[in-house]
Formats: sequence, C-alpha cells, structure tokens
Amino acid sequence: MITELNRLVDAVEDSLSEGLDVARLAASLGTTEYHLRRMFSSLAGMPLSEYVRRRRMTRAATDVVAGDPILDVAVRYGYGSAEAFGRAFRSVHGTRPADVRRHGGPLRSQPQLRFRLTVEGSSAMDTRLTDRPALRLVGHATRVPLVHHGVNPHIQAHIASLPPSEHARLTSLANGEPAGLLQVSADVDPDYTEGSELTYLHGVALDAATTAPDDLDVIEVPAGTWVVFRSSGPYPAALQETYAASATEWFPSNPWRLRPGPSIVAVLDRAEDFSTATTEVWMPVERA
Repeated sequence: MITELNRLVDAVEDSLSEGLDVARLAASLGTTEYHLRRMFSSLAGMPLSEYVRRRRMTRAATDVVAGDPILDVAVRYGYGSAEAFGRAFRSVHGTRPADVRRHGGPLRSQPQLRFRLTVEGSSAMDTRLTDRPALRLVGHATRVPLVHHGVNPHIQAHIASLPPSEHARLTSLANGEPAGLLQVSADVDPDYTEGSELTYLHGVALDAATTAPDDLDVIEVPAGTWVVFRSSGPYPAALQETYAASATEWFPSNPWRLRPGPSIVAVLDRAEDFSTATTEVWMPVERA
C-alpha cells in the first residue's frame, strides 16, 4: 500500500497542469479509487484533492514570481479565469498573486509527500475478520458533517432527540450482527474531508429476511467480509484512535483493502456517563 501511495504522489506531480484520473491510476495499481483516497487521507492528514490544490499553487507561485502572465499561469494549472485562480492562490498562500509578484512573498509551500512505513510492533490490535450474509441496518438517520476529533455535536443532538422508549424499541427489533444499538456512518466522502456530509444512522442490524417497520430508515448491506477492531478506553478518543490505527498499522500490514459500504460502531460496554467505553468498529473489506 505504501508503494501505491507513493505512485499516486508521483502521478500528482506529473499531472499538476492537467486532470488526474485517480480511478484509472488505482486500476493500474491493482486497487480501487475508494481505498486509495481513504488511505491517502488517513495517512497524509488531508484529502487528496487538498494536496493536489496545494501542490498546484506551490508550483504556480514559482511561475508568478518568475513573471509569467497571471492568466497564463491560471490556465496552465487548470483554472478558467484569473479570478478563480486568484481565490485558490489566496486560500493556500494567504495573499494575492499580484502581491507575491511585487514582493516575492509571503508563500506557504506544500512539499512533495513521501510515504514510509515504520514498523514498531509495540502494541497489538484486537482484530478479527468475519464473513457475514446480507443484512439491513434500520433506525433513525440524518445527515451530519464529518468531525475527526472529539464528540460530534450533530450526532449527539440526533441521539438526544430520540426518546428512551425508542432506544428500547430498536433494541427489541435487533436480530442480526453486530448486536445491540449501532452507530452507522454511510455515504462518507472517499477523501474523508472534515466537514463533508455523511449519513448517520442510530439503529440496529436485522437479518435480510426481516422486514423493517415502515417508520424507520433502512440501509441495505450486501454480503461480504468485514474487519472488526475492538478498543477500550476514553470515549470517543479511543474509538477515533482505532480508526487512525487501522490506516497507519493494520491496512499497510495486511492483504486487505476497504470496499464501499457503511462503517459500524457497536458499543459493547460503557460507563454511565459515557466517559469510557468498549467498542467494536466494523469496516467492509475485500482481498487486495
């Protein structure tokens, strides 16, 4: 996977003045665009689209300082007007192209990334792989922004809006695995961009033969393989650390890749105030 990501970085450099066909590159590397974007975002700490924008504006700044006409530079890096280019330039460098030309800066350069795998082996991940039949996730869904760190207040408000009787009703409906009340994230941006919208469902799993009540939202999930990560500790910090470790430790060391589908969090045990919890994170995977 590290080799695939470095090939992606090289491809970005070769296509700064034109569009990058990530799907085609992923296919040539024997992987998928979905997996490549998710792993890049997790390891680089930024979406692929943001990295491409920063690298283009880093190169563009050199051309601006050299005296190339600003409209020519804009077209060279894929912008249809000097105004659109100026907005992108300012978002990266914090100043206008004309000011950079006049004063030579200030500039905020994005170095070219290079991924390396560091193997420490200082801690083991509690992980298992399981093949599961088709299931349906049912409950109450809403659209929320993605939050990388800390409690997501939008999800918190959604859960708080449900009466205690509804939690009990959902629990009584469950007859599939993962068991219990579930936190489901679906339709997530492949770049995992913070602030992008996803579908969050608070609900339970039913087997495919069970019909969901008409008043509940449903996410149909096909049969497939899942990797399950268990973690315990402060909530949600330990859970978010598990998500990060899956990208930095588990996927680079194992012959599996993410496939499109929802990720599921099952809360196995928790403190009364939810300050700590034992959770399982279910991610859909396929052989790499």
